Amino acid sequence: MSLTYKARSGIIWSIGQQFSVKFINLFITIILARLLSPAEFGLIAMLSIFIAIGNSLMDSGLTSSLIRTRTAGQKDYSTIFFFNLLGSLVVYGIFFISAPFIADFYRQPQLTNIVRIYGLTFLINAFFSIQNTLLTKEMKFKLQTIIQIPSVILGGCLGIFLAKNGYGTWSLVWMSLLSATVSTILHWFYSDWRPRLLFSKRSFRRHFHFGYKMTLSGLLDTVYQNLYTVIIGRFYAATQLGFYARADSLSQLPIGIISTAINKVTYPMFSNISNDDVKLKMVYKRLMQQVLFWNAPILIFLALIAQPLISLLLTDKWLPSVPYFQILCIAGVLYPLHAYNLNILKVKGQSGQFLKLEILKKVLSVIGIVCVIPFGIMGLLYFQLFFTVFAYYINSIYSGRLINYPLKEQLHDIAPILMLSSLLGLACYGLDKWFLAQYQLNNFLRIVGLSVVYAGFYLGISNTIRLAALTDFKQLILKQ
Repeated sequence: MSLTYKARSGIIWSIGQQFSVKFINLFITIILARLLSPAEFGLIAMLSIFIAIGNSLMDSGLTSSLIRTRTAGQKDYSTIFFFNLLGSLVVYGIFFISAPFIADFYRQPQLTNIVRIYGLTFLINAFFSIQNTLLTKEMKFKLQTIIQIPSVILGGCLGIFLAKNGYGTWSLVWMSLLSATVSTILHWFYSDWRPRLLFSKRSFRRHFHFGYKMTLSGLLDTVYQNLYTVIIGRFYAATQLGFYARADSLSQLPIGIISTAINKVTYPMFSNISNDDVKLKMVYKRLMQQVLFWNAPILIFLALIAQPLISLLLTDKWLPSVPYFQILCIAGVLYPLHAYNLNILKVKGQSGQFLKLEILKKVLSVIGIVCVIPFGIMGLLYFQLFFTVFAYYINSIYSGRLINYPLKEQLHDIAPILMLSSLLGLACYGLDKWFLAQYQLNNFLRIVGLSVVYAGFYLGISNTIRLAALTDFKQLILKQ
């Protein structure tokens, strides 16, 4: 099977996986948001940084090393499997002991028991990390889709049932635990791989040498990505954190469907051509344009319809999250390019450089965050928007050197997409404010009307001026 065919098939199924799972999650979230209060969502959001740190520590970046290693065998997989199991026990033990301190930090006593039960997901997830890694490495995203959908649906059904019966925040806790359990069972059912009682020190050292740098980088990124949640949860009410968490979750929907899906394909695909810089540059360029072609207009349009969208889906009690959502959507436009630039460093074996870049960016970011705390939540969000642009600048400089694709050339390739998306966004904003508003249309009709205008002009103009991304889409995806 050719790499092109595997890439095309992988992208289609990966997007299908993300699309189905994200929209099922969205449907579940909409129901839960109507049943639960923003404060109840805020309590779970307070744990996000600790859950993310625990997952990073448990894995130690070793699964990334397995994906990039072409000759990995049973000895490698079994070694990492047992290390992950041990790591999950250690991480859960730390989590269990730290529960009262986490509750004291947020001044929320009920978090102690929530932390100790929610932390069981570390133990559950450790049992299918290798099976999932093998599916990713082999680009078997169709099978991942078959596994994820029932996991999300069953967990969501339990969460909705418990929320309707007054369990509050606990409905979210048990929903996550059931989803993780079902996912583990299905991974073992559908995967042929089974661990053997093997542990190779040589294999562990080889993967750890690459993985520990990725772990440190991942920890830095995890802390940074959740730093806003920690600050808002510590200095503001749980309700405000609930608004922020919902806005962030909704803004991540298109990123998760398009960007995350293709990112899952790019890492193993880039690894297969890591020794051919010319081909690597060509593939990277086409994927970057392709993702931005869909990601940018969707996020800009979501920012445009934020008020009617949130009112329609989550009800008016969530309207304070609208300005948060708009800024996060704009900040998410360049996010995929971060991941692809960093993937270049990873497949080139530059985990040391990867770590240095993460340290540099996070130190500068923390300094900036401290400076804008006096300006409140909006100050934090505007800084996040600024730093997204700055981070892309830093990442592209170093990865560009490795494949002879400098920042200036990258900007030249993506500028038409960004300009078209932004100009159409401004035009539709004017249409909504000065024309549609006069007819006092309901939220649904406003969204549909603006969607038709924006999508029609965007695709029509793109086809007329023959944007490279649209041409590639027709050839790569639609061509049989």
